[in-house]
This record gives sequence, C-alpha cells and structure tokens, in this order.
Amino acid sequence: MKEKFAKLLLGEDMSGTGKGVPSALALSNAVTNLAASVFGEHRKLEPMAPDTKERWKREVGWLLSVTDHIVEFVPTRHTSENGITMEIMSTAQRRDLAMNIPALRKLDAMLLGYMDNFADQTEFWYEKGGDNKRDDDKWWMPTVKVPSEGLSDVTRKWLQYQKECVNQVLKAAMAINAQVLVEMEIPEVYIESLPKKGKTSLGDAIYRSITEDTFDPVEFLAGMDLSTEHKVLDLKNRIEASTVIWKRKMQTNKDSKSSWSSIVSFEKREQFEERAETILHLLKLQFPGTPQSQLDISKIQYNRDVGYALLESYSRVLESLAYSVMSRIEDVLSADAAAQNLTATEAARRVLESADLLAPRKLDAKEELEKLNEAPASMTLFDFMGWHFDQDELMKRREDGTLDADGEAMLLKKAPSVAPKKFSYVDSLSSGGMRSPSARH
Repeated sequence: MKEKFAKLLLGEDMSGTGKGVPSALALSNAVTNLAASVFGEHRKLEPMAPDTKERWKREVGWLLSVTDHIVEFVPTRHTSENGITMEIMSTAQRRDLAMNIPALRKLDAMLLGYMDNFADQTEFWYEKGGDNKRDDDKWWMPTVKVPSEGLSDVTRKWLQYQKECVNQVLKAAMAINAQVLVEMEIPEVYIESLPKKGKTSLGDAIYRSITEDTFDPVEFLAGMDLSTEHKVLDLKNRIEASTVIWKRKMQTNKDSKSSWSSIVSFEKREQFEERAETILHLLKLQFPGTPQSQLDISKIQYNRDVGYALLESYSRVLESLAYSVMSRIEDVLSADAAAQNLTATEAARRVLESADLLAPRKLDAKEELEKLNEAPASMTLFDFMGWHFDQDELMKRREDGTLDADGEAMLLKKAPSVAPKKFSYVDSLSSGGMRSPSARH
C-alpha cells in the first residue's frame, strides 16, 4: 500500500524530480493497471480465485478512498445552544461521487457474483494447453467444448438469462462512463488539431449522407464498411471531430470575425450534430469492445479533475469486464450451435433474439440502474433448474386435476426472464448528448 501511494504521489516519476503526471491521470492509470493485472488472464467462465478477488476488492477500495475526501459546500440548518436556528455551509462528498461511486461498487459486486454462478456447471469445459487449436479472430482464447449433442435446453436458457443479467450491468456502466466523459472538458490541444470545417473531417461522401434532407442512421451504418476494428474507430474519430467543430460553430455563429463562424443556419447545424451523435451512439451499442477514440484519449490525458478520473476509469474497467463475460457466454452458445449443426441463418436468428433492438436512444445512468434494481436476481444453474422442474411437476398435477390453490398460485408466479427485455426508445439525443463510446483496455 505504501509503495502504491508513493507512486501516486510522485505522479509515476520515481526520480522525484517533479516530472510526473498529474494526480488525476496517475489514479486513472492505477485503476486501469490494477484491472489489467487482476482480470487480464481471466479467460474462462468460472469464478475468480478467492485471493485474486480479495486483492481486487482491497486495492480498488484503496484507490476509491480518495473520493471520500472530495467535498463541496452545501447549506445545512444548525441549531445553536440558545435555540437559534441558522443556515450554515458545511462540507459533504461531491454530489456526482456520492451518487455514482456506490452505484459502481454495486455493479462490481454483481459482476463478481455472476462469475461465481458458473462454479457448479458441468455441461461445457475448455481445452487445455496444447490441445487449444482455435483459429478464429480470438485465437488466444481457450476453446470451449460442449457435449456432442449440444447443451441441454435448461442450461441453454440459463446461459441466455445470465447473458441478459450481465448485459444490464454493461449498459449501466456504459451510461455512467459516457456521462462522465461528457462532463470532461475538451482539451485545447485536441481542438487546435481539428480542421475548420466538419466536412473536411468527415469527407465528402459521409458529409453528404449526414446533411441530406432525409436521414436514417441505421441505413447509414449499413452502407458503411465496418468490417474491421480500425475502420470502426476511424469513423468514430471522424464523426466526433465533426461534432466538436459544429458545436464551436454554433457557439460562435454570431461572431462573424471568428475563424469558427459558419454560414449554415444554427438550426441546420444543430440537426447535423444531432444526427452525428445518433451515429456515435449506435456505434457504441453495435461495437462495445472498440478501443478509445482520439477524443476520449485526449480528455483522459488532459483531465485534471480527480473525481472524474476515478469515475471514468472505474466505470470503464467494469464495462470492459462485463463485455468480456458476455463474450465468454457467447462463445459457449456458439459452440452449442456448432454442436447442433445449426445453419448460419439459424445461429444468427438466435443471436438476434437474444439482443436488444438497435435504436438511437441515449443511455441514461439513472434509468439503467433502476432497471437493475427491478430485474430478477441472478441465479446459479441449480437454482434455475430447481425452478424449471418445480414448474414441470405443477403442470403435471394441473393436467391430472390434483393441483390445489397454492400450487396454482405458484404456477402463475412469474418466471425469471430468459428472453431479452425490449425497451422503447423515447428520448432523442439532445445537443449535449453522448460524446463518444467509452475507453477500453
């Protein structure tokens, strides 16, 4: 602990000459590096080792303890000894930290709990060492094996249920991370590197598509080449740059002498920016594992707010962990589909049935956390099977005419959802909407 905090105080400059990084960046790097060392080698659907889990809880608690001392003044009522009540200013933990740190700790505990649920399963396993001959784009990951006839129906449904639970955590972490990134200031270094026109950043073809009278973001993405991670990241960087340019043009639209002034109307510019924000959000939902964009990297590097640094880094590593767990579940389901000799169309249909509808809705941190509170608790495979077989027995008794009133009530009891929840998208992206997908390592 002494060594870790010495590095933080020195700004990672062990020479002590004062050339280290700011405290905010040092803490952000510390959270990122801790997560990499703890979760980096966890490549299977299985509980974490007890000592590793304890280390994570202990050391991330040390780093987050800094937020207990980040305060703001708030008005409070104070009654003096003579009975006079007066309003005074007292200190309290900064509001954004008081709200989001406990929420992130809850997401952290939920993810570790979901990983623990895989302790007792026996229907899939992993090839060992030299037997691992995976030849896809995840060649470094262990190969999943399932029985020759595939998974049982109960286990398959239980995996879908676990995937849905982890997905809710993923969306909550994504929402908090995006919210924090929006609050971070855009560094002048980044702004100075931008061209004066959004069209220059986007290119003629993309600019023409976004500024047409009719615009469909889903059709726009369908027409783009997003076959590689590099191409997705390049599109994100271009669109983020254009939104920053357009925002500055709107801010200086009345100043004809400004180099950022624009001849396009304020309303049109606002419409273009909203469309760009919608594309960014769809990219975030469709490609949640992409690396940090140039804007994200710049914000994190030049941010000086320690509270923002800890919120951003903690939510980012939880988002990365949730995405990793979801990917491991999808690997098992893919192995099951291969064992059953499902056609590519049938396998794709299963994936679509288990995915949220793609729609341009801004993720809201408070809303996603409320959904987590309303969702049924995660359960182990044995718990899930117990519910399943109880229902089968009750159905049999109903058919035989021997089901009593209590049994009928149990049968009508709502089952844990194994189908994906569909949420209506009612909010449009405001001009201050999500800036970019969150950073990942």
